[in-house]
Amino acid sequence: MRSTVLVLLSLTPCAVPSLAAERPNILFCIADDASYPHMGAYGTTWVATPGFDRVARDGLLFERCYTPNAKCAPSRACILTGRNSWQLEAACNHWCYFPPKFETYVEALAKHGYHVGKVAKGWAPGVAKDAEGQRRQMTGKGYDRRRAKPPTSGISGSDYAANFVDFLDANTDGRPFCFWYGSTEPHRGYEYRSGVTKGGKRLDDLDRVPSFWPDNETVRNDMLDYAFEIEHFDSHLLRMLKELDRRKLADNTIVVVTADNGMPFPRVKAQAYELSNHLPLAICWPAGIENPDRTVRDLVSFVDFAPTFLEVAGVERNETGMQPVTGRSLVPLFRDELEKPHRDHVLIGKERHDIGRPNDWGYPIRGIVRGDLLYVRNYETDRWPAGNPETGYLACDGSPTKTVVLETRRTDARRFWEWNFGKRPEEELYDVRADPFCRANLAGDPEHAGRLKSLRETMLAELKAEGDPRANGHGEVFEQYPYADAGNRGFYERHRSGEKLRAGWVNPSDFEKEPIED
Repeated sequence: MRSTVLVLLSLTPCAVPSLAAERPNILFCIADDASYPHMGAYGTTWVATPGFDRVARDGLLFERCYTPNAKCAPSRACILTGRNSWQLEAACNHWCYFPPKFETYVEALAKHGYHVGKVAKGWAPGVAKDAEGQRRQMTGKGYDRRRAKPPTSGISGSDYAANFVDFLDANTDGRPFCFWYGSTEPHRGYEYRSGVTKGGKRLDDLDRVPSFWPDNETVRNDMLDYAFEIEHFDSHLLRMLKELDRRKLADNTIVVVTADNGMPFPRVKAQAYELSNHLPLAICWPAGIENPDRTVRDLVSFVDFAPTFLEVAGVERNETGMQPVTGRSLVPLFRDELEKPHRDHVLIGKERHDIGRPNDWGYPIRGIVRGDLLYVRNYETDRWPAGNPETGYLACDGSPTKTVVLETRRTDARRFWEWNFGKRPEEELYDVRADPFCRANLAGDPEHAGRLKSLRETMLAELKAEGDPRANGHGEVFEQYPYADAGNRGFYERHRSGEKLRAGWVNPSDFEKEPIED
């Protein structure tokens, strides 16, 4: 039976466990858009994830893992560099030109003898070139030759697991390896009702629908389609684990399984609430994790992955282009003899995600999670959080759920539209244990004034110490970095001028005919 412990950090530096005398292999597995707790090991019954559950059972199941930035490219940049997104200049933004100065842990390990590679989605979307203008392999050489017929029209045809086999076969000199499994599921779009018709699911399998969406057949089908795609990701993970077993590589391979940001639904992906940044995480390493089958309740951040991988590989940070690194190695959490929390809090935030506002502006946010409280600061409250209505709310992926919510704006259920797409106050405060859907804003409650003040001060002090331009009064720098997708640059102005533009990730009905006066 899984034991539950509070994992604590030793007062003295922690060496890599002696069982792992050889440098370990690293298999990093990342789903594309999946929220905590939507894996079987967390007790979610409408998603079947035997692969994730095995990793948790053989190692550690993390209850409180957060990405600093809930969008594909900036979240992945945090993983790869060990730095918070506001420390990464243009790479804080989605669809950026990635600064050559920031090396990734994969690039560093390649220089230190690792066999590195990836399948499907690595760091993306954006443009990454070195100082000489050559394309960078941010997550290693691509292994993408193997294809298979996908179970639905919305699922990738990549045979992820077969491509992993090709990667292992290419390691002819037996070097330690570092592989990035970058599934494109459960990113949209989905084949509607595939969860029911192909996954054998039933609408009443769902124990509840988040209370900021209407609970109806359309939304339930959308959620089950999402679950079916998570299961596709997990099926390839399970095949990879079995391949490690077959090759007798499992014992000294660190397997990390997570997702880059929350589910691609309104008020989640690209926002800064509990379902946005709180993500699933399981890690196993038979040779290096003491007393496996534990649940870790300490806060951890995506910036902790890179320093962990460098430490277990025996690579000094000053031997890489990754100085300084903000994250803290997770190696101490692999031990069971610790004395103080790994983290007291984690920071979150965002700048520009998708386009659709005037001047391609973003929606800047910073936040902090400490204990059961989430504090959020919205810096530009005159802007629309999910993008301008007349350009399709482009910071929210098109979906049946999005369309259902937008249809409530002109009804007596308008509250759903307001929760998902309406403008927000400058400060928000939520008790995420009692209110995981972040609906009851406590920021104006006198009983919470002291806690709010403490969270605000802690957040701002740390952001300033990390050199965040936004916290230091120069947030406009994030607005000035160019949008790397030339085809959609200036979308707002071009759309409003009558130019016919393709916005393939939203539904045509999502565009409001006129601006909305809030």
